Amino acid sequence: MDVLGNLEVRWVQGYTNGTFKFIDMKTACYTCGNFIVFLNVETKTRKTLQSPGSGIGAFTASGHRRCLAFSDLRLNPSIFVYNYPELELMCELKGTTKLGYTALALCDTGPYLVSSSSIPDHTITLWNWENMIPLCSHPLWGEDITALVFNPMNWCQICAVKSKALTIWNVERCGNYHLMNPSAVDLPATDGSAIECEANPSHMLSGKLTHLGPQMPTSAVAGLSGDKADNFVPLKRIKPKLCPSAICWSTSSDLYVGCKEGFLLCVNPDTLLVSVLYKPQTEVTHKDDSETSLQEGSFQSLVLQDCNLFAAGMEGILRKIQMKGNKLEVVQTWALDEAASTICFSPDGETLLLTSNTGYVYRFKPLLKDKVVKVLDVLCGDFVAVAALYTDRNVCLSVREAGDVQLWALDDGHCMGSISLQTQVTSMACCLVAQYVVVGTATGDVLFVEMTTKEKPRLVHRVHFYHVPVDHLVFDQGGNFLITGASDSRIFVLNARPSKGFEVIGWIEAPGAIVSLSTQYQKESKQVKVLVLCSKTGREINEGNVLLLLTLFVEQLTDSTSCVDVHGRLRKDVLHSCLYELPHALCSCILATNKIFGYCQQRKVLQRFIIPESGEKPSNVQEAVHLIPEMEAGGHFLSPAFLQLSPHQAWLATVGRDGLLRICEISTMDRCVQLQCHSCWQDGVGSVCFTPDSQTLITTGLRDGSLVCSRLRLKLSGAGKANAATQFGQSIADSFESVVSSENTVLTNMTDWDSQTQSFTRCSSFYTGEVSFKGKISHEAVQEENYFASPTSSTWLDGKIDAALQEEIQQYAETKKNLRRNIKVLRDTIKAMMEENESLTDMEKLKQQEFNLDVQEQQRLQLEGEQEVTRVRKEIEMENLAKCYQREVLKKECWDSMQVKGKAIKAFHSENEVKNFPMKERTEKELEELHRVETTRQIEQADSQLQEMILDTISEEKMEEAAEDSPALTGSLSALYGGVNPYLYNQFNLHVREQKINQITLLKDVIYKVKTTFNKEFEALYKQKEQEINRIREKNKRISEIMTELDLSETLWEPKLTDNECPERALTVTDSEIKVEKYLTPEEKEKEEKLREEEIRQRLAAKSDNMRDQALNVMMGGVLELKKEDVLRMEVPQPEFMSKPEVQWTEEERKSFKEYEKKAKELSEEQEKYRKTLETEMKKLLTSIKEATQMFDERLTKLFDRKVKSEMVIYQEELKIANLVHSIQTEGEILSREKQLSLKLEKARIVKNEIGEELKKHRETVDEFREVYDNTVAEDKLLDRGFRKEFYDVPGHVVDQLYKLYKRRPRVQKMKTQTENNLFKEGPLLGTAPSDGLSLMMKAMDELDAPENMPEGLDPVVWDRFCLARRAKVESEQKVKLKALTLAEMQAFLQRRTDEDEKAQLEIKNLIDELNGLCEEKMRFRLDSMVQIVLQQGQVEVEAGEFIADFTDALLIHRGVIEDLNSTIRALGDQKIASMVECKDFRKGIIQQEWDYRRMRMQLEDLSNKARDIQTLRITQEIQDYLNETSNDNRVPKQLTTLERTIDLQKTTHQKKIEACKKQIKHLNRQDAQMQEKNAALDSKMAEMEITVAERRNIFEAVAMGDNQETEAEKNYQDIILRKKLLAIAGAQSEEILILRAELEKLRMKNFPSLSQLHYN
Repeated sequence: MDVLGNLEVRWVQGYTNGTFKFIDMKTACYTCGNFIVFLNVETKTRKTLQSPGSGIGAFTASGHRRCLAFSDLRLNPSIFVYNYPELELMCELKGTTKLGYTALALCDTGPYLVSSSSIPDHTITLWNWENMIPLCSHPLWGEDITALVFNPMNWCQICAVKSKALTIWNVERCGNYHLMNPSAVDLPATDGSAIECEANPSHMLSGKLTHLGPQMPTSAVAGLSGDKADNFVPLKRIKPKLCPSAICWSTSSDLYVGCKEGFLLCVNPDTLLVSVLYKPQTEVTHKDDSETSLQEGSFQSLVLQDCNLFAAGMEGILRKIQMKGNKLEVVQTWALDEAASTICFSPDGETLLLTSNTGYVYRFKPLLKDKVVKVLDVLCGDFVAVAALYTDRNVCLSVREAGDVQLWALDDGHCMGSISLQTQVTSMACCLVAQYVVVGTATGDVLFVEMTTKEKPRLVHRVHFYHVPVDHLVFDQGGNFLITGASDSRIFVLNARPSKGFEVIGWIEAPGAIVSLSTQYQKESKQVKVLVLCSKTGREINEGNVLLLLTLFVEQLTDSTSCVDVHGRLRKDVLHSCLYELPHALCSCILATNKIFGYCQQRKVLQRFIIPESGEKPSNVQEAVHLIPEMEAGGHFLSPAFLQLSPHQAWLATVGRDGLLRICEISTMDRCVQLQCHSCWQDGVGSVCFTPDSQTLITTGLRDGSLVCSRLRLKLSGAGKANAATQFGQSIADSFESVVSSENTVLTNMTDWDSQTQSFTRCSSFYTGEVSFKGKISHEAVQEENYFASPTSSTWLDGKIDAALQEEIQQYAETKKNLRRNIKVLRDTIKAMMEENESLTDMEKLKQQEFNLDVQEQQRLQLEGEQEVTRVRKEIEMENLAKCYQREVLKKECWDSMQVKGKAIKAFHSENEVKNFPMKERTEKELEELHRVETTRQIEQADSQLQEMILDTISEEKMEEAAEDSPALTGSLSALYGGVNPYLYNQFNLHVREQKINQITLLKDVIYKVKTTFNKEFEALYKQKEQEINRIREKNKRISEIMTELDLSETLWEPKLTDNECPERALTVTDSEIKVEKYLTPEEKEKEEKLREEEIRQRLAAKSDNMRDQALNVMMGGVLELKKEDVLRMEVPQPEFMSKPEVQWTEEERKSFKEYEKKAKELSEEQEKYRKTLETEMKKLLTSIKEATQMFDERLTKLFDRKVKSEMVIYQEELKIANLVHSIQTEGEILSREKQLSLKLEKARIVKNEIGEELKKHRETVDEFREVYDNTVAEDKLLDRGFRKEFYDVPGHVVDQLYKLYKRRPRVQKMKTQTENNLFKEGPLLGTAPSDGLSLMMKAMDELDAPENMPEGLDPVVWDRFCLARRAKVESEQKVKLKALTLAEMQAFLQRRTDEDEKAQLEIKNLIDELNGLCEEKMRFRLDSMVQIVLQQGQVEVEAGEFIADFTDALLIHRGVIEDLNSTIRALGDQKIASMVECKDFRKGIIQQEWDYRRMRMQLEDLSNKARDIQTLRITQEIQDYLNETSNDNRVPKQLTTLERTIDLQKTTHQKKIEACKKQIKHLNRQDAQMQEKNAALDSKMAEMEITVAERRNIFEAVAMGDNQETEAEKNYQDIILRKKLLAIAGAQSEEILILRAELEKLRMKNFPSLSQLHYN
C-alpha cells in the first residue's frame, strides 16, 4: 500500500447534541460526531477540528477568552483545551475520572474550568487550565450534573444543574489552597408552594408530660438511625419538586431559573432564598394574548442581555422580558418557525443564536430589529445510508432514519435540497443510468425519488415487496437491474430503467435470510453476477455462512417475457446459481472479479476467496462447494465490520464499530491507511461509499448523526493509479451519457406519486456504492409511523398470487360448475333419505350421524368434541381441587385450630342471641412464656416479702395492698368474672420495659381466664337448651297423639337449633342444597339401578309375608286388646232391622232398639268425659312448655348481661395492654432517637477534629504570609527613607521637588478585595488582573517619566536615575498592595474556617444538651407511668365531650375531700344569699334618690340655657331696623330691588370672566403643542443620554468605587449640619408662634361683645 498516502477530512456535516457556543463575536461552534464544527454566522463559512481522542463527550466554549474545551470518550478520559482561531492545543487535563464527564464550563474572566464526572466517582473539579492543575474537587451524590455555569460577575460562584435539583458551589481560597462548598437550593413544589421540612422536637425539660409521651421525629418512630434517619421524609410530606430546564445569571449575581412546569424563579446565591417570579396559572400584562401569555415549557432556554431576559420555549415564541422587582413584564415577542431548544448571545450581545431540536439554527439581531435568518439546516437524526450520485459527480445523498433524504455538494458540503418521506427508512441506493434514488423502508416498501431538480426532489414511484423491512438495495454496475433483499429470504429483480416503468422482472428464493448483497457486471458477456450472503439460523440476522452466487443474463431478462412462472418467480433455466459453504460465518462480503472479500466477525479478520472455475452451474444443482480463504488480513478492534469496493475495483474500504475507515489495495490487504472518522463509543461507522473517481469517501455515524467526507491523498508513486481511477470514472460517465439523458427525460415527465389515487405495485432496491450497517430492525418495531402503508398491506407477490388464482378460477370454471351441480343432486337425495328416516320406527330409524358422508370429518369432529370435553373436565377438576384446598386451609385455620368453636344460643320467644368467645388453644410457646413470667413473679414476690420482713413494715404494706387491691386502682373488674391472677404487677410499679412485657403476658392470661369462665357458663346453658328441646319434642309427641284422638289439625310449635347454634352444619352439604342435577358416570348409573331393583324386590317380599297383620286389621282393628285410648273410636253396632221401616219392627226389635239407644248414650257420655280429660292434659303440656321456655329465656338474658360485663372486663384489660404496648413503643422510639443523636454526636466530633486540624494548618499559613507581608512593607518603607540618601549629590531644593514627583502616581483603576462587597466575591484578584494592573501602572508611569515632566535645570542622568528609583518604588507599592489583598483574602478565609469551627463546637454542645434532655425525659417517662382507674359515673365530674371526655386537666382527689368541700360550699352559699337580699333592699332606696337627683339636674340645665340665650343675644342692624320700622310692607320691595341689581352686576362680571378664560385656553393650547414638540425632541435626546449616563455610571462605579466611602462620609456630615440648622430654625419659629398666639388672644379679648357671658359647666 505504498502508493496510498493518507486520508484527510474535507468537510463534516451533522448535528449531535444541540450544544451551540459562541467562540468569538461572529463564530459559533458545535459538536458533530468526532469533530467540532466552527460556523461563521454571518458568512456561513465552516471550519472543523477533529478530536485527538476517541469521540467528543462534554463540550463548552468561551467567547470572551476565545477558547473551547471538550472531553473525549474512553476509559480515564482527558479534557482538551484549544484556542481559536489558531486551533492549537493549549493543554490536556487528566483527572481521576474513570468513565466520562457529564458537563464542562469555562470561565470568561479567568483561566478556570469546572468539570463534573459521572459514575463511579461522581466528582466536581475546578481546574486552572493554564497551569494544567486541578485547584480543588468535591464529591457529588446522586444523579449526574447536566449543566455547569460560572457567574459572570463573580467566577467564584458556579451553578450546577441536575434533572431535579439545583446547587450553587462557592469557591474560596487561602493562598494556593482552594475549597469548594456546595449550597443546595430548595426548589418549590410543582404548585409553587415551599416544601416544609419536619422540625425535630426539642427534648429540654418542660413542665409536664403529655398523654402520649414525648414527641419524637418521624424517623425515630420508624426506628431509623444513621443516614437513613437524616434523609427520611414521610410519605405525606413528599411533594414533586420543580424541574429546572434553563438557568441564567443576572448582573446583580442573582440566578434566574426556568422550569419545565412553566415557572420562573429567582435565587439569591448568598441567602439561597427562592422567589417565584411567575406561575403558569397567573397572567401577565396582556390578557388573552397567546404570544405574551406564558405557559408550561415557555422557559426552555434563558439568556440575559442588557438587563433584559430573553426566553424561548416549546411553543415557538421568543420573548423579551423586563424585570421590575419581583414582577416580570413581556415587552416584546417574536414568532419563530419552530420551537427553539437553546438560545445564546454572542459576546458583544448583538447576535442571538436559536437552535431547534430538528437541526435548524437561526440568527437574530434584536437590537437591529433584524429578521430571523436561517444559518444551518442540517436536520437531526441518525443517518441510515449515504451514496454518491453517479449522474452528477459533485453531489452525494444521505438518508436519515426518519425518512429525510438530503443532497450534499461534495466540494463544500452545503445542503442543496431535501425531501421528507415521513416513514422509517432502512436502506438506500443510487441509480447509475438515471438521476434518481431508491429508498427501502421498514414497512417493506421501495420508494423511487427523482433528483433531476436538486433543490426539490420528488417521489415518483412506490412498490411494496415485503412484510418485513427492506434491508438491502443494490444496482448492478451496468445500470440494468435493481436487486432487493430482506430477512424473508426473497430476492426481487427490477428493471432499473425509468423508461420501462421500473418493471418487476421476478423473484428468487435464497437458502436463508439475506445478510449481504453484492453485484458484479461483466460488460463483454452482458451478465450480472449477484453474490448473496445467507444465514440459515432462526436467530437475529447478523452473519451468515452460506454464499449463493447467481448469474443473470441481461438480454434474456430484459427481452423475454417467459422467464418467470405464473407467481412471478424466475425460472431455473434463465439463471445459473452456485452454493458455497464457508468455514466461518461472515458479517459482510463483497464480490470482485473472480474474487470474494468477506469479514469474519468471530476471528476479526479480512478474508479473500477465489471463485472456482466451475462456479457457474444450472440452478437445479444445489450441492454446496466449500470455500477456503486464500488470504487473511487483520481487521477492526470492534465488530461487526463491513466492506465496500471502489468503482474501479482496485481499492477495498472497510469500516467497523471502532469508528475507523481503512483502505487497502485488493492485491495486498496487509497494508492500509486509516482515519478515525467516528467514535467507537457511539457505535462507530454506519455506512460508507466511494465517489465515482474512487478518491473521495463519505461515511456516516451509526449513532452520532454525522456525515464525514474524506479525501484519499496518494503519494507521487501512486499518481498513475489515481489517474487510472479518475479515467475509469470518466469512462463510465461517458458510456452512460446518452442513456442518462434519455432516461432523465422520461424521469422528469413522471408525475408525483399519490398514494390515494395510484395503484400499489411492489418492489425493492439497494445500491452498488453503499453499504448499510444498521442493525437489523425487527418487524414488530417498524410498524409505528408508516406514511405509505396501504390499507390491505398486500405485497407485489400477494398480487401475483391473487392474479394466478383468478386465472386458475377462470380456467377451471366449467369443471367447478359441473361438480357443484352433482353435489346439489347428491344433497337433495340425502335430504329425502333423512325425511324418510324420520317416519320410520325406532327400531328401523338410523342415527343422524350415519347420514354424514364425510366419515373422516365426522371422526374428526367427534375427536375434537372428546378433546374439548376432556379439557373442560380437567379444568373443572382443577378448579374443584383448588376450592377443596382453599376449604381445607380455611377449615384448618378457622375451625380445626379452635379449641372452643364459635357458636350462639338463641332465645325461644325473642331475637335475643348470645355468642360465646371462640378461643384457640394456647401454643406451647405461649404456655412456656406464661410459666416463665409466673415463676419470675413468684421469685419477685418472695423477695419483696423477705425485704418487708427485714424492714419490719409488714403491717403498713398490707394496708396499702388492701387499698391497692380495690377494683378502682387495679383498673378493671376481671377478678369478679374469673380473671384472677395473683402474679399481676401493681400499676404504680411498672417502670421497666421487661416488667411491662411480663404484665402484657399476665393480662393476656387474665383475658383467657375470663373467656374460659364465660364459656363454661355458656356450655351449661347450651346443654340445658338441648335438654329443653328434647323435653319439648317428647311433650309435642304426646300432644300430637291427643290431637289425633281429638281430630284436631293445629300446627304444633317445635323449636330447633339454628345454624348459628350448630356451626358445624356449614361444613357439610346436604342434597337439598344442590339445585342442579347430579352427574353420574355410567358405572354409577348401573350401580344405582341395581340398588333400586333390589329395594323393589324387598318391598314386594315384605308385602307377601304380612297376611296375618292384614287379617287382624280386618277382624279387630289391628289390636287384640281394647285400651282406654280407643274409647273415642268405639261405636255401638247398629241392629240390622233398622234398615227396615219402623212400622215393620217387631217387639223384640223395638226392645233391641231401646237397648241400642241406651248403650249409645252411655258410650257418648264416656267419650265426652274422656275428651275433656285429654283436653285438660294437652293444656297442661302446653303450659309447661311455655313456662320452661320462658324460664330459659330469663336465664339467657342473665347470660347476656354476663357476656356484656365480661366484654367490658376484656376491653379494660385490652386497654391496659394497648397502653403498655404504646409505652413500650414510645420507649423504643426514645431509644432510636437516642441512638441517632449519639451517631450524630460522634460524626460532629469527627468533623470538629477535621476542621480543627485544617484551621491550625491554615492559621500557620496565614501567620507565615503575614511575616512575608511585614517584610515587604518594611522594604517599601526603607525605599522611602533612603530616597534623600540616594540623591545626596543633588541640591536640597531640587531634592524636594524630586520627592514630590517621587510621591506622585498616575490614576489607574483600583483593585478591590473580596471582602468589600461579598463574602465570596474576589473580582479579578484570583485571575490575571494583578499582573495586568502592574503593567497598566508601568504604562502610565511612561507618561510621568517623559522629559517634559523633568524639573528645570536637572541633569538628565539624574532624571533617569530618579525614574528608575520611582519605578522601583511603584513596583514595591504594587507588591505591597497585592500582598495586602492576598493577606485580606487569607484572613477572610481563616475567619470563615474559624466560624465553621465555632459552629461545629456549638452543634456538639446542642447535641449533648439534646441528648441529656432526652435521657432525663426518658427517665421521667419511665417513672411517670400511665395507670387505669375504674370509677363510678357519679364520681367523674368532667364535662362529657362529643365522643370522649377530655381528662387532660383532670385531677384524682379523695372522695372525703370532695364531700367536705361540698358542705363548706353549701354553708357559704346560704350566707351569700342572705347578704344579697339585704343588699337588694338597700340598693332600691339608693336608685330612687339618684333618679330624683337627675331630674332636678336636668331642670337646672334647661333654665340656665334659657337665661344664657337671652343675655348673649346680639343686636344687629336688621333687628334695629325691624324694631324702628313702623310699617314692614316697604322693607321687602327695597330688598328685592337691591338683589336684582346685584344679580345683573354678577352676570356681567361672569360673562367677562368666561371670555378671558377662553382666550387663556387658546393660549395654553398653543403652548401645549410647542411643549409636545420640545418633549419629543428631548425624548430622543434622553434615550441617547440614558445610554451615556449608564456607561458613565458603570465607569464611575468601576473607577471611583474606592472614593465612595469618603463621599458618603462627607454627605453624612453635611446631612448632620443641615439637620442641626433646621432644628434651630424650628425652635425659633415655635417661640415666635407662641408670642403671636398670646397677642392674638389679647386682640380677641379686646373685640369681644360688650354683653357679659354666663359661665356654666
